[in-house]
Amino acid sequence: MPQSSSRWIAGHYGDEFAEAHGKALVVRDALGAGIPAAGVGCGFTRAALGRIEAVRRSHGETGPFAAECLTEDYELGLLIGELGGRSRFVRARCTNGDLVATRELFPSDLGVAVRQKTRWMHGIAFQGWDRLGWRGRPVERWMRMRDRRGPLTAIVLFAAYALVLLWGLGLVAKWFGLYHPRPLPVALKALLWTNFAGFLWRAAFRFAFTARAYGPVEGLRALARIPVANIIAIMAGRRAISAYLRSLLGAAVHWEKTTHEHHPAHRTASART
Repeated sequence: MPQSSSRWIAGHYGDEFAEAHGKALVVRDALGAGIPAAGVGCGFTRAALGRIEAVRRSHGETGPFAAECLTEDYELGLLIGELGGRSRFVRARCTNGDLVATRELFPSDLGVAVRQKTRWMHGIAFQGWDRLGWRGRPVERWMRMRDRRGPLTAIVLFAAYALVLLWGLGLVAKWFGLYHPRPLPVALKALLWTNFAGFLWRAAFRFAFTARAYGPVEGLRALARIPVANIIAIMAGRRAISAYLRSLLGAAVHWEKTTHEHHPAHRTASART
């Protein structure tokens, strides 16, 4: 749900979920890959939960849910496919055209958002690799690779923003005659333009899916929120990598629950279609 009091931090969740639920999960469902459960808006058959519980029991665990897993809903969704079950991502609309969806308020505070993204990244990327491995068909392995790219993405984003800063400092130094850059090789120029074209492609999709869900104004805001989302990803990536390294040294995994506040003023706020 959009929050007028937090256009940037809370708003970036709407951008990401609009694109994920309008494109990524729809494609995932069409390809027959495992559908990660998201904790809300999900339904499971008793038989599916029974099969997962049997697997857990064989490993000395109790119940279908893994208490030590930071993203047990994500893992549960993938396990259904591994055990021969079938998952579907249902994108449906009411008779009035409104999208059927779970609506809630996501964190509007930077620290809370970083902690939530840290738990997601740690649970999906690191614990998912350890606990689920790389089993399944090629399309399943490809999707798991996409799921687990978060820490690597954070490192690449950090390097990219550092290079942008250095580039800016270089321009200032050049202006004062303190630095004389050498011409870039043709291959490097071609690579930079290719990356810029890829960025425009991604930005166009971010605008399109956000605008479809929340209107064109929010679509334009989504473009301005891209750096905010990237900074949160960098901060969460650092915390996730540190937490995972500590767990390898024997530290207990700490599950940080995210508080979703509800205010009466937001009751009527929702996605359009």
